[in-house]
Amino acid sequence: MSHWTKYPEPDQLLAKAGDFNKDEIPLTNGHLHTPYSFSAFDSVEQAITLASDQRVKVVGINDFNTVQGYKDWSEACNRFNLVPLFNIEMIGLNREDQKNHVKVNDPSNPGRTYISGKGITTAPLSGEVNEWLANALKNNNRQSEQMTELLNQQLIKCNAPFTLRFQQIKDELTKGQVRERHLVKALRLKVEEDFKYREEQWAFYKTLTGKDIASLESAGVENMLRGSLLKAGGPAFIPEDEEAYASVETIRDLILKAKGIPTYPFLGNALDGASTDFEIDLPQTIETLINRGFFSAEFITPRNSLDYLESAAQQLWDNGFLVTLGTEHNTPAMETLVPMAKGNTPISDQLQEINVKSVCILLAHQYLIEKTGEGWLDRNSGKPRLEKRDEFIKIGWEIIRGE
Repeated sequence: MSHWTKYPEPDQLLAKAGDFNKDEIPLTNGHLHTPYSFSAFDSVEQAITLASDQRVKVVGINDFNTVQGYKDWSEACNRFNLVPLFNIEMIGLNREDQKNHVKVNDPSNPGRTYISGKGITTAPLSGEVNEWLANALKNNNRQSEQMTELLNQQLIKCNAPFTLRFQQIKDELTKGQVRERHLVKALRLKVEEDFKYREEQWAFYKTLTGKDIASLESAGVENMLRGSLLKAGGPAFIPEDEEAYASVETIRDLILKAKGIPTYPFLGNALDGASTDFEIDLPQTIETLINRGFFSAEFITPRNSLDYLESAAQQLWDNGFLVTLGTEHNTPAMETLVPMAKGNTPISDQLQEINVKSVCILLAHQYLIEKTGEGWLDRNSGKPRLEKRDEFIKIGWEIIRGE
């Protein structure tokens, strides 16, 4: 059942809707991963509980290549009176950018492009979208299983008293999608099980990776293991098949078929204050994104300085883009769910207003797609219906107020 069936019809909702009030802006987080991909959270329930405890009112699930968590997310939000956003994250490849060695929002791989779909329908997806997601899951797990075999070869070489079992990792640590971070978490847990004393654990990690980890906590250990063993140059690294990547255009079309809004996640000035080739000239980036059919952007705020976020968000908003903020939580580290700029700098009122107005539009889009079939993007041109911006903000604001 769709999450939005419990809401009144649009004319009834609009009749009681109040105007957007910037003095009552709620906290929101538009990008959170869950255990359905990989997450700092042990469960959807934990994510929503923490969001409620931290007074985050609107929360967006944003897992890689899956919508399987939507039902749990919807039910947990209902229990805690939070407002859900239903999103997805995928990776596409722009082969022209790859050919020209242009790094987009992956700082290591030219052409590779992370893409979010915001406001995905909670109704059943089309066969084409479901088939693509099923194939993506199958390919991901096949690669993770191959990595597990290579990890075991390295463990045997280092005389480890154990090896890893892929099926056990899948059954005990995942919701069906096994990612690199699950493998290193399983490895850390096995080390802690077989080596009772920390000094023994440190010595084994040194043998396995050649690195000293005595000062690291669990999240740091897993990050070190992933970088040393699974990434380029590591003994369990498997080069990805670039031909297996769908084009950016294909990913965009899949999101549109899932009734969502294609969204570009900015890396921003995360590279020691610098931006990627694609993002370094923001006016040009905006023009290129529009030409590629993107009218929505998001920022993982802890990566970026407040000055950068304010400037970029304002330029994007002025050019008709939605701009939302999130934290990801797709590593083992448990940080605050309240989006903050780099250095735990609070988000400014200016930035928060743009973010929450954009969130209101996304909420209205989700609701109206289910109620009327017409969302934020024109169904023919794929462009935003900017003439309805105030109306969409008003609808979204009422959805937030009504929870």
